[in-house]
Amino acid sequence: MSATPPVPPKAKKLSVKEQRAAERQRKLEEFRRREAKSRRNRRIAIWSGSIAAAVVVGLLITSIVLTPQAARYTAGGEGATVEGVETFENTSNHVEGVVDYPQTPPAGGEHNPAWLNCGVYTEPVPNENAVHSLEHGAIWVTYDPSLSDADLETLKSKLPSTYIVLSPFDDLPSPIVLSGWNTQLQVDEADDPRIAEFLEEYWQSQNVPEPGALCTGAIDAPGKVS
Repeated sequence: MSATPPVPPKAKKLSVKEQRAAERQRKLEEFRRREAKSRRNRRIAIWSGSIAAAVVVGLLITSIVLTPQAARYTAGGEGATVEGVETFENTSNHVEGVVDYPQTPPAGGEHNPAWLNCGVYTEPVPNENAVHSLEHGAIWVTYDPSLSDADLETLKSKLPSTYIVLSPFDDLPSPIVLSGWNTQLQVDEADDPRIAEFLEEYWQSQNVPEPGALCTGAIDAPGKVS
């Protein structure tokens, strides 16, 4: 005959006062858990924000260090002589249609009423629009399409960020030609120091028909990248 299992003792019934105290204790512990969790979340957010900020600062610094900076020149010239510069006496008139220019590439003369927006182009640009940009004081830097990528990057590093047109040009008399209004320089190498000398003397020259006129806000030719 099996033994009768013992009857568990009855749970002690809490008084109203004890029940309230237990409930307060439960709520206090729950509050403490929420606060601890909130503090952990705040610390994680602060750490994450600090790391993110550090990453952003690092990227900005890297971008500044690695991004090539445009060369700086003084607008206008002081009459300095640059070896090899040719000068011309082209006139300035607005015309429609194709113009037969005496220089290759053109260095002034009749041109289209719309100027070419200054910038870097990977394709040849219309002569008639580029010449109008020269009238505003821009420099048109043309290079033989066979110029190596390394030499092209060297050439770009010597150019200012505004009032410059860079484009390839077929059948140039030299690998690189810099043209201002009625001025021109032919060079064989992208690291020729005369490139910077020419830009210092003729970039945004006051001796152009329309000094200070805009080099933006007109037309883009195909191949414009910046």
